[in-house]
Amino acid sequence: MAGDVFAGFCYIESWGHDKFVANSGLIVADEFRGRGLARDIKRKAFELSKVRYPHAKIFGLTTGLAVMKINSELGYKPVTFSELTDDEQFWKGCQSCVNYDILLRTNRKHCLCTGMLYDPEKEEKKQAKPLPQKKLKVYERWLQFKRFVFLKNNKKGTGGGAGKGKNVFQRLMAFFFLVAKI
Repeated sequence: MAGDVFAGFCYIESWGHDKFVANSGLIVADEFRGRGLARDIKRKAFELSKVRYPHAKIFGLTTGLAVMKINSELGYKPVTFSELTDDEQFWKGCQSCVNYDILLRTNRKHCLCTGMLYDPEKEEKKQAKPLPQKKLKVYERWLQFKRFVFLKNNKKGTGGGAGKGKNVFQRLMAFFFLVAKI
């Protein structure tokens, strides 16, 4: 609401004994479009869903590119319908859609809508995963290489270094010779 004027909304429903939560029905009044309100509404619904249903998978169905973009920014991934709720009550809600016949003909496998899912369990695993040591070593070697080749004073406490008085090619060759020794 903007004062007493309706601006937009989105609603939250839980399905499959709270294993799934749908953020649906996003609407923004014409006079409020183009201001980022849809993004703000979706973000608030998403945040509220995560608080109220912390272990639930959050999903939505859409044919709209703008909603797909917003969902992607929030961490949703496109999925097949088999990864969404199997709650019959949810799928009955699709009956009012013009694409419902496609959904029926394909036994709920295909539709013009795109199913998008946020799985908090997968996101937690991604965030908890430490960087592999091998990659850190590669990064550290890359930094050594850059320092050696491009910095003339690459040794602490000296006025010069291994690269003093040499051109970039000579310093590069010297670096590779040192790495080969290690």
